[in-house]
Amino acid sequence: MNSAPDELYEATPQEEGIEAPKGARWFAVQVASGCEKRVKANLEQRIQTLDVADRILQVEIPQTPTVKIRKDGSKQHSEEKVFPGYVLVRMEMDDESWQVVKNTPNVINFVGAEQKLSYRRGRGHVKPLPLSFTEVERIFKQAREQEPVVKAHLSPGDKIIVLAGPFKDFEGEVIEVSPERSKLKALLSIFGRTTPVELEFNQVQKQG
Repeated sequence: MNSAPDELYEATPQEEGIEAPKGARWFAVQVASGCEKRVKANLEQRIQTLDVADRILQVEIPQTPTVKIRKDGSKQHSEEKVFPGYVLVRMEMDDESWQVVKNTPNVINFVGAEQKLSYRRGRGHVKPLPLSFTEVERIFKQAREQEPVVKAHLSPGDKIIVLAGPFKDFEGEVIEVSPERSKLKALLSIFGRTTPVELEFNQVQKQG
């Protein structure tokens, strides 16, 4: 289970019986690929340096736990971003707070609606649109509660050996991989007959 802090999910005042900070909403911010953690660190530093902590309240990268099965069968625990290329910022939007976020290195833009500017040529600018409370709840609930997803570097045609379960020590060949279910189908020789068997990723080890 993911240990994301409970404060990631901002409930509506009606749900919690409390008053949310005036005007504070969650916004999605597009960032350069692979720079999510760097943007979060830089933005948090800028918030303190520019004294806007009363308006930019949280910067988060929603992540879910994963378990990767290495070729030798060992497990590597890690986390996977729910929305690669984006960070979420809870803030009270005004000109100054917008500038602080927008001018952070590797930030591309807020997610929102593009507006034409009557006084300037070009494509205009993006009006940031806050996420709905339903979206925020779904995103962070998924990050908090999702069971670890098991991933393995396996493809149809790979040779495997079964490490656990009723078919332990059987050898076979992968015929189908279902990453979303963390399972695969393999052809095993059982009682002299080739039989398709469904196995979990953590029950097998790739050979060769």
